[in-house]
Amino acid sequence: VQLQASGGGLVQAGGSLRLSCAASGSTFSRYTLSWFRQGPGKDREFVAAIRYNSHTYYADSVKGRFAISSDNAKNTVYLQMNSLQPEDTAIYYCAADSSLILSSIQLYDQYDYWGQGTQVTVSS
Repeated sequence: VQLQASGGGLVQAGGSLRLSCAASGSTFSRYTLSWFRQGPGKDREFVAAIRYNSHTYYADSVKGRFAISSDNAKNTVYLQMNSLQPEDTAIYYCAADSSLILSSIQLYDQYDYWGQGTQVTVSS
């Protein structure tokens, strides 16, 4: 599976961005698809996930502001980010895995496939 992330950019605080992650090499209807981010000097952290049953999960820091969705026909997962804040500044990565248990979806080292990352910068 190859993942290609896009959609990052520079936005003012309070603004919105939508990230996309296109997958090729496999249909991911049975995968867990997730977004992680890594800010300057920080560890990679979980942002959001969508499971094969369409259940979604979010980090507390983004609940109510971010929304993850997927389009299986396009093999693409999206992350709609609203009310962005400077602390959301990071490189955002998409990840996929076909065999994760629910308790592992926030653990970045459990994912087999990663996109290349897209930079999101939020100015104050």
